[in-house]
Amino acid sequence: MKNRREFLKIAGGATFLSIIGSEMAQATQVKNVGVNLFSLREPMGLDPIGTLTQLAKIGYKVIESAPSAKGNYYGLTPKEIKQVMNDLGLILSSGHAIINANWQKSIDEAAETGQEFLLSPMLPAKGQTVDNYKKAAETFNKMGEACKKSGVTFGFHNGVTEFEKENGQVLYDVLLDNTDAELVKMELDLGWAIVAGANPEYYFEKYAGRFPLWHIKDIKKDKDESIEFGKGKIDFVSLLKQQQKSNMKYMFVEQEHLTQPALATMRDNFNYLTKLKY
Repeated sequence: MKNRREFLKIAGGATFLSIIGSEMAQATQVKNVGVNLFSLREPMGLDPIGTLTQLAKIGYKVIESAPSAKGNYYGLTPKEIKQVMNDLGLILSSGHAIINANWQKSIDEAAETGQEFLLSPMLPAKGQTVDNYKKAAETFNKMGEACKKSGVTFGFHNGVTEFEKENGQVLYDVLLDNTDAELVKMELDLGWAIVAGANPEYYFEKYAGRFPLWHIKDIKKDKDESIEFGKGKIDFVSLLKQQQKSNMKYMFVEQEHLTQPALATMRDNFNYLTKLKY
């Protein structure tokens, strides 16, 4: 009986260890990490090819461009940046562009680079009213149609103010409710959404399939500014567990406020993010 009890005790412990081992084996780590180039606006303005080369060495796989004084691709032509990406083994998945008189040019350039998404980082016109957001939705639907003709998908990137309310209506919801789900996708900036008091999971459930792109950042505990990953208040593990619910395709590291050189910051953020298990 003693031997039997000892055997069961050992077997039970082994079973427990096997369960723990299995759970650890199933833990997921972030792969194919992307970066939005607004985080590196200064080095990209000075040396775009050198900066992209350094990002590839860090381990980034996916790139999202942002408007600059030298155009949407930092002085490079669409053909040139496409070649640079190919040479470095990077994917130019998406880019931000301002809706203005040159919007069709932005669409044409995006199509030439082969990128999948073209995004507006702001509303066409200022105005925190339901009426303005409905007008913005009309414009976005038209932009979506124009992008679709060129084989590109249109999208919108939020800040904080989109989650304000007018007469009890959340303005971001007005935008979602009045845009065509097939023509207009959303790039949810998780950090700014959380600062605004929004719950990302609510949006992933209510507006399923609308959020193929994420911006992921940490936010200071005492101030609404971005900071190096792991130094702020964002619960990354909880957010990462929602990837499947969101049908997220690309995730981009972004940090607007820098306390050290941009490439060093992006290296630290990459290392933090890729070591997480969820």
